Amino acid sequence: MASRATRKGFLKISLVNIPIKVFPATESSGTISFNQLHGECQTRIQQKRWCPHCNREVPNSEIVKGYEFDKGRYVVLSEEDFGKVRPESTRVIDLVQFADDSAIDPIYVERAYYLAPDGPMAAGAFAVMRDGMTGKVGIGKLALYGREYLVAVRPHQRGIVMYTLHHAAEIRSIDAVEELSSVAANVKPEEIKLARQVIETFEGPLDLSDYKDEYREGLQRIIDAKIAGEEIVVPSIEAPTKVVNLMDALKKSLSAVSAAKKRPAKVTISKPAAKRKRA
Repeated sequence: MASRATRKGFLKISLVNIPIKVFPATESSGTISFNQLHGECQTRIQQKRWCPHCNREVPNSEIVKGYEFDKGRYVVLSEEDFGKVRPESTRVIDLVQFADDSAIDPIYVERAYYLAPDGPMAAGAFAVMRDGMTGKVGIGKLALYGREYLVAVRPHQRGIVMYTLHHAAEIRSIDAVEELSSVAANVKPEEIKLARQVIETFEGPLDLSDYKDEYREGLQRIIDAKIAGEEIVVPSIEAPTKVVNLMDALKKSLSAVSAAKKRPAKVTISKPAAKRKRA
């Protein structure tokens, strides 16, 4: 099924304006959703909007958005008020700075979107700017879902990918994690060397499609078993052993990997199919 654009706008680089469409790059359809039920009768729970002052349920048509500027005091904003906020970023992604594509720390990334040209006339300029950004990332702003995001734009295969970013003020300082104060600043060179040897044994080409959501698959098996009225067998899980001596653990890791690599692979030879007798 073809993806549907969630919005249209322009990608602006200096005096170049390219009409674009924005598509979500991720989906949540792979997750298993649950409803809240009353355990006694298994009836679905209703979430009601209740006004304690009027002592009654409030329909959506009577609900407004209010900003609390003082304790218990609100100023109400209508949809017209929200419509009056029209920065350029509501329609235009203006890239105001470029840097090496490695300059974005992954901790800042929130969500990913694909950008595509809006119409055949925009395709040529889109391709030129995409290739011109090779190895670079552009930074700009975009108003999306009621707020203005900082965004990073970079080429991706035949298109361009855009990441919404957290602002620096939203990132908590790692110094706030008090437990890290006990982590040693200096490590023995021989320990680092051995740790790198262990890590190198696991190196290989990365393909994230090789990794599956095993928790979701296991949960689906339990759901299917309960629907079918089958007994659920819980596999035993061994608790990881505590590391008493780091050097011993690293050496044992290397030995275990080396032994696994030396073990010959099992080859299964299938028997030839029996010939059919002619009638």
